Formats: sequence, structure tokens, C-alpha cells
Amino acid sequence: MEKETDSNVISDREFLNLLEAAKRRNPDAILQLLNLFKEDILNVSRYIYLPTEDAVSTITLEFLELIQRKDPASKPEEKNK
Repeated sequence: MEKETDSNVISDREFLNLLEAAKRRNPDAILQLLNLFKEDILNVSRYIYLPTEDAVSTITLEFLELIQRKDPASKPEEKNK
């Protein structure tokens, strides 16, 4: 459940603007998105059977690849067909 005092809460419009800027490879927008999801990435990394640094790196890389994907609904293996 989200906390009312969470400083990482942004509006849907702000999120979509950040996402579009990140797709255009704006480094500031990418960093803001990573910052926005930092706690989630750290929490999920605890459940991956890798050293924490490797798990965080893997999740971050997948997240960045997801942002850069042209069609967010398509899966990576569908791009090769």
C-alpha cells in the first residue's frame, strides 16, 4: 500500500511524460524513472537467487530494455519473428 508521505508518488501525466522522454533517450528522464522504481527494484532483487548487485543490475537492464521497446505489449521473442 502506498504511503501518503512517499516522495516518489507522481501523477499519471507526469509518469507518461517521463516515459516518453525516456523513450527518446533523455538521460534525466531515465534517471528519474530509475529513482522512482528504486525501492521496488531492491525489494524484488531479494527474491532472485543471485548476489544483490547482480539481481539489481539484471532488473534495471530489463527495465531499461522495456522502456526502449517500440511496442510495450510485444514480448522480446516476438520481435525476432
